[in-house]
Formats: sequence, structure tokens, C-alpha cells
Amino acid sequence: MQNSKGHTILLVDDETDILDFLSYNIRKEGYKVFTATNGEDGVKLAQQLSPSLIILDVMMPKMDGIEACQIIRKDLNISQPIIAFLTSRAEDYAQIAGFEAGADDYISKPVRPRLLMAKIESLLKRLNTKGGIDTEKLVQPSLLIDREKFMVVCEGKSLILPKKEFELLELLASRPGKVYNREQILAIVWGNETIVGERTIDVHIRKLREKLGDDYIRTVKGVGYTFNESEKP
Repeated sequence: MQNSKGHTILLVDDETDILDFLSYNIRKEGYKVFTATNGEDGVKLAQQLSPSLIILDVMMPKMDGIEACQIIRKDLNISQPIIAFLTSRAEDYAQIAGFEAGADDYISKPVRPRLLMAKIESLLKRLNTKGGIDTEKLVQPSLLIDREKFMVVCEGKSLILPKKEFELLELLASRPGKVYNREQILAIVWGNETIVGERTIDVHIRKLREKLGDDYIRTVKGVGYTFNESEKP
């Protein structure tokens, strides 16, 4: 597949039969694949390889997937990848914990090859589908969004956000004052291929406010969210 060339995918799972199965099917489609059997080694490979996509198991020895994801998201030396958790745990608390750690999505076990590849293609499209905003956008004198570096500078402090947080901020900041309802946010940021609940939006908004402060994003009760038009006081 021509469009898959150049993408590196890192698989992290403590079950070698799953790694072998995933690696075989993904390599067949032309991707570069690297593997690790625990979170510690997964973080080291992420630092060395800067992969486009990381697929992480949740429960692993030495370091679980949640902790590994958190470390990767905080590492300014890693070109931030798409991160998806590979898990059979479908409980709400597991999904929320993953999103709070910075995950972009989930891939459910048992994995079917055709569905796996469709999911991977869909996830990787997110790397190249951000349109409508300049490469560097000065939203307010105190806030700069840099699409090329996938970075936000807030009050002089550089922040590397997880992809979903970045895309959510980018969407809201693209039209200050416009109120986006939850259905619009889910469709634009997560896309129709991803099944997530409205609570996921609240988690991401809360994480953005923790990093940017409470003055940039305003909740419109019963409707959705908007980016403040006026400069932060």
C-alpha cells in the first residue's frame, strides 16, 4: 500500500502470540513494525523511533500501558504519535483512565485482521487531516497554536498536548465565540469511526483547562463549549 510507506508502528504487549499475529498482519500492508513486551521497553523504543502509531496493551509487567502512555505524552523529545490501547477491558473506568493518560483511541480484543487494518488506516489519517487553520496561529497574544510542530505556547510556556486535546483546542480556537455542541465535537475531532461517549469530551476539556487555565474555554450549559473571543485578562 503506497500510503502506508514511511509509517512506523510500535506494538507493546506482553503476550508474544498477539505480537506475532499483529506484526504479521501489519507488515503485510507495508508498515514498519517494532515490538516490545513491557511498558518500560515500549517507552525506550518510542524515544528512539518516534513512531507514527503506538498500540499499547493495558495490563503488562514492569510498567502498564497507562503509565507508559503518560510518560510518552510528557516527553518533549518524542514526536507525539497516535496512541491506541489494545484491550479487552470495555468498562467505562478503563476507557476514561486511558483517555486521561493521553490515549487517542481503543482497539478491542479479539482482533480481526481486516478490522485491525481499517482501524489503523483510520487512525493514521488523523495525522494528515487537520485543515482550515494556518500552520502557526496566534489565537491571542498569550496563546499560539503551531500545527507544524504540534505544539501550543501558552503565556510563554511550550506545551506538547496529546493529539485529541490538540485537535479539540484547535477546533474551538479556529472560530472564537462559536459554540460547538457535543455532536459536532465528536464528529469533527473523533470522527464517525470512533465510538466514544460524551463524557470523553468532558475529560479532554478538563485536561486542557488544567494545562491552559480556566479562561480560554467556556462551557455553555446545556449546549457545548466555546473559545473566548476576548484576550485573557
